[in-house]
Amino acid sequence: MSLRIIKHGIADTIQDTGRYGFQHLGINPGGAMDTIAAQTANILVGNDVNDAVIEIHFPASVVLFTEDALIALSGADLGAMVNDIYVPINTPVVIEKNCVLQFKKIVSGARCYLSVRGGFDLPQWLNSYSTNTKAAAGGFEGSRLQKEDELSFRSSKKYCPALCKNDSAILNWKADTKEFYPSTNTYRVLAGAEYNWLEEPSKKLFTGSQFVISPQSDRMGYRMKGEALSTHHSEELISSAVTKGTIQLLPDGQIIILMADHQTTGGYPKIGHVIAAEMAGLAQLNAHQSIQFELTDHATAENLLLQQHQHLHQLQNACTFRLKEYLSQHGMD
Repeated sequence: MSLRIIKHGIADTIQDTGRYGFQHLGINPGGAMDTIAAQTANILVGNDVNDAVIEIHFPASVVLFTEDALIALSGADLGAMVNDIYVPINTPVVIEKNCVLQFKKIVSGARCYLSVRGGFDLPQWLNSYSTNTKAAAGGFEGSRLQKEDELSFRSSKKYCPALCKNDSAILNWKADTKEFYPSTNTYRVLAGAEYNWLEEPSKKLFTGSQFVISPQSDRMGYRMKGEALSTHHSEELISSAVTKGTIQLLPDGQIIILMADHQTTGGYPKIGHVIAAEMAGLAQLNAHQSIQFELTDHATAENLLLQQHQHLHQLQNACTFRLKEYLSQHGMD
């Protein structure tokens, strides 16, 4: 036993970067809503970027560590505290056995990711640790984390030299993640297969007006509220493949942005796709926040994604060096 949930959160689950290669069987990729934050959390503790993490929403789980641990939090800042000491995001933290981690308030963002050095000792389902609640598979027993659930770490280590008789020790470096997230509420999109079905006034509304995230949004999709869009086509579509970021036009003229737990096919018009490089920013938005769309091209989308991957790789190299140096200094390498 390494970690116990002593109070369950609203919707916390085990996730990784996704389950790919099974869409033809109707099994969606799932995975972390914000894969950048999930990978950053793993990088900070020296894990593989695809290792399992806990995706945390507010109100969040309260966690008791039954072993020493080196952890990191990334993504949303949910006011994390260890024994009433503030724990910053994007920073490695050593926690002593029997300490309690809890989350007090939303400071920024929507989803926080918790990693532990060495990873969680969990079985994979179809090559992924991600929880698929509809299939009741993956993650921890195929469901959201509940009170008294116990997660084991793959490896056990005493961090006494780093703790210096304290409950926790915040390491002295931090991951800079600003480059991974949009600096404005404008999100770039590629035109979808049915974009030209939109009437001209609706095309202007699509890129020139604000859309608000509805409270009826979840990991499957963000339902948006805005001026109704209309098309000059009335025929029904045959269901076709959809993906994370696909923007569908619903019969009432409103739109939905498909997120991590999206279905594998859909029959609504696909008027756009949020580019992959900006999905992390979208995943950190809460209900009632507004966004705007801006059309872009495939070359721009590809270049932005390549830059993001390069930045992530540089971050991994830097964190690996700092962590190795730190552990060596404390005789824990």
